[in-house]
This record gives sequence, structure tokens and C-alpha cells, in this order.
Amino acid sequence: MDYAVLTGIVLVAGVVLALVAQWRDWRPPLVVAILVGVVVRVLIMYTSAIDTWQPVDFVNSFRPAGEAVLRGEDPVLASEGGWHFLPTIPYMYGILLWLGIPWEFAGRLVTVVADIVLIPLVAKLAGGPKASLRALQYAFNPLAVLVASVHGQVEPVALVFGVAAFVVARGPGDPHRPGVVTDVVARVRRGVAAYGVRASVPRVIGRGGMLHRALLPAEDDRAHLRRGALAGLLMGLALCAKSWPIWLVPGMLLLLPNLRSRVAALFTTGLVPIFFFVTLPIFAGTSINQLPAVIDTIRDIRPIVGEWGWTPWFTGGSWDLRPELASFGTNLIYVCVVLVVLWWRRADPIDMTTAVLLIFMVVTPRLGAQYLLWFMPFLVARPTRFAWPAILGCSFWAAYGYLVMTQFDSGGWWLQHTYWSRASIVLLPVLLLALPWDRRNATAHGLASSVSDRATVRSSA
Repeated sequence: MDYAVLTGIVLVAGVVLALVAQWRDWRPPLVVAILVGVVVRVLIMYTSAIDTWQPVDFVNSFRPAGEAVLRGEDPVLASEGGWHFLPTIPYMYGILLWLGIPWEFAGRLVTVVADIVLIPLVAKLAGGPKASLRALQYAFNPLAVLVASVHGQVEPVALVFGVAAFVVARGPGDPHRPGVVTDVVARVRRGVAAYGVRASVPRVIGRGGMLHRALLPAEDDRAHLRRGALAGLLMGLALCAKSWPIWLVPGMLLLLPNLRSRVAALFTTGLVPIFFFVTLPIFAGTSINQLPAVIDTIRDIRPIVGEWGWTPWFTGGSWDLRPELASFGTNLIYVCVVLVVLWWRRADPIDMTTAVLLIFMVVTPRLGAQYLLWFMPFLVARPTRFAWPAILGCSFWAAYGYLVMTQFDSGGWWLQHTYWSRASIVLLPVLLLALPWDRRNATAHGLASSVSDRATVRSSA
């Protein structure tokens, strides 16, 4: 990488300014935060685009998908397995390439624009008097700059729609919301104890029962349904960018005001990916008999491990096809996510989502550095006591991979990788500490004052 020193200086300066802003409690106008984010991202995008080093997947996976759209071919099949998702982003690539923009700029322009839009969305997500401070800190976030401007990875596109879905689902009013406030299981148990099982069933699911009453129109029903439908539409677009935003759906649903709006959100969330899939023959030139092959390609995820966390210690720090490790880690993710959702079910849904994304990073068997961006908008918007150690630790680890390891030839890179991947295990306890442990019950604790900002800066020192 030719401009590693310049990129490193910009990132370090941004981190220093973000920490000083936290310490001095700077609250600049939102437009200032956006302009700062634009300058930093466009500068690094330009130097990365003219660099002699380009990320392998950016050239060999993303570019063929965009060129396939330009030729009127299916981007999933024509990229020969390089693109494993719906064609939403390749459509954008194809349009930019059609306009004559060189790939090195066109491929990054999609992610940089999305990451810039995330800056005001982080402010909205944070809410309250420090919203603009959080926007400024995300504008300086080093991992976001690396992923969007250097790598051109598509995480910012998935995040911009996912975070927007959260903002829409929460709607106006207090930015801090409780999670699950009704203990349905306890109510059912009380009903069974009082009336018996047979008599309790119609009281729960029968006409006039608990479920029936929950589905009846309430005050402002149309507004709530529109809000749910729009939030679901945005979340559906996030799922069209990549599949991982499925982990954001529970938090979005809990932010909606009632069951009817949640049903509307689920409907539109599923409708959008279905639309992009069934219209492949119209917009992507896919023949109908190729659709099963597209599904198989999207579902085909090779069990490559050894990049992050605990799996490199089983592979010697190298990539390896280890189905048993991938399978165990995947099942561990499901178990841990369910436990986190149950443990944080009464928390603000944003805090619950932060906990879900952080625990995923702790237990996952396979991860690219760009995955670490998943939790960044949520953790920056609602920092915990150990938020900044987690942000700085993950950013430093990723920056070493992007800026230092790219200075070596192939043999040197692989040698560095064996140390770099195994060193990531040090970050796992930091991510665990960064979970919102003291915000598990939104009704029992004042979320706005639960963590001192000055204490957060001290803990990152």
C-alpha cells in the first residue's frame, strides 16, 4: 500500500480529535460533523483509488459483479461465486461503471456515500443533547474510514439501511425506550393457575383473548402501520446488501409501538429481498431456470476459519477449511445470541442490539476485519464504559492488517498473518467488557445518565 503513512496519520489524528471531543464535551453543529466525515473519507478514497495495491475481493469479486450487470448478466453467477448476495449493490456498481467512472473510484463511491449518510443517522440513533458529538466521533471512526474508503467493503451500505430502520422504528419522542415491558409467560402462567389449561387457551388465542386484543387497531393505527412498513422496507434493503443484518431485526421490532406495526415491519422486511430475487430475470438477465443456481450460490458459504478470535489457535494462524470448527462456532453463535436477547430483553432495543453484535464478534469462528464495523454505529451512539477500548483495539487490529501487512510480499504477508490473526484473541475480553452490562433493564436505570462520558474517556486511557 503506497499511502499507508498518510492514511495512518489521518486516522490517528481523527482518533485524537474524537477523544478530545469526548473529554471537552464538544457539540458542534451536525453539518460540521458531516463535512469532516466527507473530507476524511474522500481524501482516503482518492489515495486508495490511485494506489498500486487494491484489495483482492474488491478486484476479483466485487468488480466482476458490477461488470456482469453492465453486460446484462446475472451478477451472482457471472462473478463465479465472488458475489454471494442479492444484486442490489451490483446494480449500483453497474450504473456507476456505465457512467464511465473507473472501477477504483466507482466501487468505493458506493460505500463512502453510505458511510457519510451514516454520520447524521448515528446522531439520530444517539438522540439527546450529545447527538452531534456522537456524529463527530463516528465521522472520525478509523475502522469506518478503512472499510469504506480503503477496502470498499459493503458493510456501510447494509448499516445505512439498518440504522435508518432503527431510527424510523423508534419514531419521535424520547430516544431511550424500554424493551419487553410485558411478561407474557407470567400472565399465561397466572391464567393457567386460575382457570386451568383448557380454559386458558381461548383466553390467550381465542376471540377477545390476549392475542386478539393485541391485533386490534389502536389509536394512531395508520401512523404506526406506516412506520412499521417503512422500517421493514429499510431493513429489507439492508438484507439485500448482505445477509448479516438479520441480527438487527429483533431490535427494530421491539422499537415499534405495537404488534400490528411489528407484523407490518416483518412483512415488508421479507418482501424486499423477494422482490429483488424474483425480478432477476427482468433487471439482471437471469433466466428462470438459473434461479435455483442463484439460491445455491448465495447459500454456499465455505467454512474458512483462522482469521480472528479463537479459531486461529487451531489453524496455526492461517486460513483453513475446517467444517467442524465452523459448525461448532455457528451453533455457538445461535446459543449465545438467544441468551443475550433473553438477558437484555428489557433493555433499550439499541443496547440489546449492541450486545447481540458484540457477542457475535466474541464467539464467531469466521470473520473479516470489515465485520467489526457492524457494532460501531450502535456503540458510538450509545457508548458503554469500555466502548473506547473496544473501538480503539478493533481499529488498531484492522489498521495493522490494512496498512502494515500490505507492505510485505506474499510470503511476508502470510507470516505476518499467523501472528496478527492469533493476536486478535486479546480483543475478545475487551469486547465482552464493552457490552452494556449496566443497562439490561431500561425501566430500572436511567439510560441517559448510566455511564459517565468522562469515565469512558478515563477507561480508554
